[in-house]
Amino acid sequence: MPGMKLDRDSISDAYHDVRNDDTPSQWAVFDYDANEQLSCTKKGNDYSEAKALCEEDNRLYIFARIETGDELSKRAKFVLLTWIGERISPLKKARMSTDKSFVKQVVQNFAKELTTSEKSELDYDLIKREVQKAGGANYGTGK
Repeated sequence: MPGMKLDRDSISDAYHDVRNDDTPSQWAVFDYDANEQLSCTKKGNDYSEAKALCEEDNRLYIFARIETGDELSKRAKFVLLTWIGERISPLKKARMSTDKSFVKQVVQNFAKELTTSEKSELDYDLIKREVQKAGGANYGTGK
């Protein structure tokens, strides 16, 4: 799409950093700057920090690591979240789905994709349950 400005390098670096088991990064935020270029603007290891960046007047993407499994087997799963604040113009809201296709050319592997404008839907435990449902069977000893 002409006009879509994507900092592929910053997004790719952040994507690989979050996926890497040897780094502390648990999430990365891809946000628009004043010139409408999308890039990685923040990374961190506490999901609540990423959630706090979601405001009514912004739009962004979050790529996050979610720890799943049971007491016998822990595994990392990944989720791509699209946040669209309530005060975003209809034109910018519409552009999010088109822009996301470009993000997904870089961020290719994730278990679940969610789009929301409700902060309650960004709750870590809720997202974890959605990722577990997408993963199928969840065995454990019940402990």
